[in-house]
Amino acid sequence: MADVTLKEAALIVGVVAACYWNSLFCGFVFDDVSAILDNKDLHPSTPLRSLFQNDFWGTPMSEERSHKSYRPLTVLTFRLNYLFSELNAVSYHFLNLVFHMVVCIVFLKVCKLFLDNRSSVVASLLFAVHPIHTEAVTGVVGRAELLSSIFFLAAFLSYTKSKGPDNTIVWTPIAVTVFLVAVATLCKEQGITVVGICCVYEVFIAQGYTLPTLLDTALQILRGKGSIPFSMLQTLLKLIVLMFSTLLLVVVRVQVIQSQLPVFTRFDNPAAVSPSPARQLTFNYLLPVNAWLLLNPSELCCDWTMGTIPLVESFLDVRNAATLTFFCFLGSLMVFSLRYPGDSSKTVLMALCLIVLPFIPASNLFFPVGFVVAERVLYVPSMGFCILVAHGWKKLSNKSSVLRKISWVCLAAVLFTHALKTLHRNWDWESEYTLFMSALKVNKNNAKLWNNVGHALENEKNFERALQFFIQATQVQPDDIGAHMNVGRTYKNLNKTKEAEESYMIAKSLMPQIIPGKKYAARVAPNHLNVYINLANLIRANESRLEEADQLYRQAISMRPDFKQAYISRGELLLKMNKPLKAKEAYLRALELDRTNADLWYNLAIVYIELKDPTEALKNFNQALELNPTHKLALFNSALLMQESGDARLRPEAKQRLLHYVKEEPQDSNGYFNLGMLAMDDKKDTEAEAWMKKAIRLQPNFRSALFNLALLYSQTGKELMALPVLEDLLRYYPDHTKGLILKGDILMNQKKDIAGAKTCFEKILELDPSNVQGKHNLCVVYFEEKDLIKAEKCLVETLALAPHEEYIQRHLNIVRSKIASLGAMEQSSLPSDGTAATEAKKKSFQNLKEAKSEKATTQSTADNKEHSKNKKPTEKSSADKETPKKSAKEIKDIEKKRVAALKRLEEIERILNGE
Repeated sequence: MADVTLKEAALIVGVVAACYWNSLFCGFVFDDVSAILDNKDLHPSTPLRSLFQNDFWGTPMSEERSHKSYRPLTVLTFRLNYLFSELNAVSYHFLNLVFHMVVCIVFLKVCKLFLDNRSSVVASLLFAVHPIHTEAVTGVVGRAELLSSIFFLAAFLSYTKSKGPDNTIVWTPIAVTVFLVAVATLCKEQGITVVGICCVYEVFIAQGYTLPTLLDTALQILRGKGSIPFSMLQTLLKLIVLMFSTLLLVVVRVQVIQSQLPVFTRFDNPAAVSPSPARQLTFNYLLPVNAWLLLNPSELCCDWTMGTIPLVESFLDVRNAATLTFFCFLGSLMVFSLRYPGDSSKTVLMALCLIVLPFIPASNLFFPVGFVVAERVLYVPSMGFCILVAHGWKKLSNKSSVLRKISWVCLAAVLFTHALKTLHRNWDWESEYTLFMSALKVNKNNAKLWNNVGHALENEKNFERALQFFIQATQVQPDDIGAHMNVGRTYKNLNKTKEAEESYMIAKSLMPQIIPGKKYAARVAPNHLNVYINLANLIRANESRLEEADQLYRQAISMRPDFKQAYISRGELLLKMNKPLKAKEAYLRALELDRTNADLWYNLAIVYIELKDPTEALKNFNQALELNPTHKLALFNSALLMQESGDARLRPEAKQRLLHYVKEEPQDSNGYFNLGMLAMDDKKDTEAEAWMKKAIRLQPNFRSALFNLALLYSQTGKELMALPVLEDLLRYYPDHTKGLILKGDILMNQKKDIAGAKTCFEKILELDPSNVQGKHNLCVVYFEEKDLIKAEKCLVETLALAPHEEYIQRHLNIVRSKIASLGAMEQSSLPSDGTAATEAKKKSFQNLKEAKSEKATTQSTADNKEHSKNKKPTEKSSADKETPKKSAKEIKDIEKKRVAALKRLEEIERILNGE
């Protein structure tokens, strides 16, 4: 076995870099979205064991919707990418590029087993530049092919060393081969097919048997004219070890998928569900289609499903001629390689093995797969093709000098055009839009391609153009349920609910009816059942159709009792219908299906809040966060629940959760606002002020933040700083009653701006003539203006609004007493004593002013306490002579209670309003 020289390796690396450098500028497209962007197995927070429990796309292998593609080692490399660069696509593409270089170099070493140095380099160069590989190299999910191929070739190279001197068995290379086969299989399933190549190599290459020799030996043994040669016994022993190890791998693989094949629909692979002979004719025709892609990779397409290749439904179909030609050519090569000894036949035989055996799992001949044609599965088979081409090139160039020149010109042309095609093809993978538009140039009969272009435009919020492509998909494939669902969703995004409902109804009508005794999921893709969910979600916006929506959810559940999303959506609807107990049942049923879903635990917590059970709600929030520590809604709402509990012991944890939330959502002002509210509860006024200001910077019209910041200033003796904040609040929300009350209170008591306070209280009464607090405070203003008659009339009207409020009656009595007292003083006073009368009048007004001001404050406190605790504090008035005058400390305590009550009332309003 010749080694790869440094020059050869450098040549290969340089050519690969020249062909694939632009792949570094591509993003995550097509299957990359599911395998990378949506795959939680890449995240460090996901336990490593999940990689060995889930499929390639992050779906548990036990679930029916799983594709059963078990490639944990490939996912592990994605996870390493994520660890170093998270979702930076460049690092993922760069690693794919490096892996392709490694494959090309190892392939060169394999080629040197059967070709001379020059032909081996030609085969490796052709493999390096072949355009068919762009899907495997430039598409990130193609890494499964690359990794599997590295270990596939390494296993084969290891096995070639298992033959010792005098045909003895060297067991170490065989053990290494078995290990490498297992690793290759954990990268991608087709890795196990290298065992078949090793068997063919052992019999026909290492032992030098030909098919006639084997048949002759077998006949001699059967006739009893000879015994099995010792060398053949050794060969059988090696083959038995290989086959036994392969059987173990197969058994383990079957256990992993739990003896279930993945569920595919006729849209994924139409021939798989077609009757005979269409199924057999179509599957056989696909073989020359794949061969043609290797031979002429001029028209490449990322998706060959649905109507890309029409079914071959008759023996008279002209395409059967291509199938017949392909099998005749393949058969002639097999006869040549198996019948005749010599290096040429051995080279052809190994090339055929590399073409045929790795392709068998994707051929549909033994079990259906989820595609018609997939270019990336030709990555390993193309190795055999390149060996055949290089071998033919060598034969041609050795014929004559003229043919040698022609062969070199042709080789240069092929390598150059293939390299250009590869370089150009890479740009197609730049984005989903460019990829699917390039596919539509090749094939316009695939509804999935039209849908995917629509999805790409939809992601860019270009709904009008997306709708055109979705509608075209329904015209190309009228029975495509997914296309009609896409149309309906896009109409919904365009706020055309009537058209959306019509499209969903068409999709629903295309759903197959339940066949008694037959599993429904075996005949329809699970995601197609989302038509019931989407339709129900649409119509439940109409309050009069909630029962109809519930019926749709129940219909989906009856079709598929393990349809988790139906339970989740129904639970949401039942909450909206004010049926929390039934919602709880729905969520508990969904949890039976999936206890690792953080969203389910979160939803159940919301149900317990509706059931007025905060303890259970908090437990469920905690369970959601245990499963997903970055669950934003659980972080936010559990912190609110802790804050609302009033338990000071929970405040530190509530703060930590809110800090975590704002780290995850730095642009959400609600997080900073609630941090401010927590700080206010903890009497950390400076910290509260900073959080409130940050919330307002992010959302200048944040109603609750503006009011509570003003309240904070008022509480901390910074009333004048509160005024500009209240001005901003009332500019955005002129009808904010509590803001008007607070502003009026500050204007009257701090700035002595009676006119300004009067304007505030009058505005309140314009908005709500029955507002007792505003009316009462306006009475105080009249008294401040020394208009006792108007104050009396005002208090009478206020008492009519709240006849059971004792303090209003008491204040009315005080005003009437003062009116009577002033009248008596005026009658008994001489004109010369007018100054004394005036002073007495001022003193009387001053006494009532103190009583009214204090009562206004007390009323504010009592009013707010009533909303928050349903309790009212005992009233005291300095106007009552029997009651001693309040000290400064008592007045300060009353002020603190007032602002605290106002703050709690505003918080309750925020919660009720969903702010």
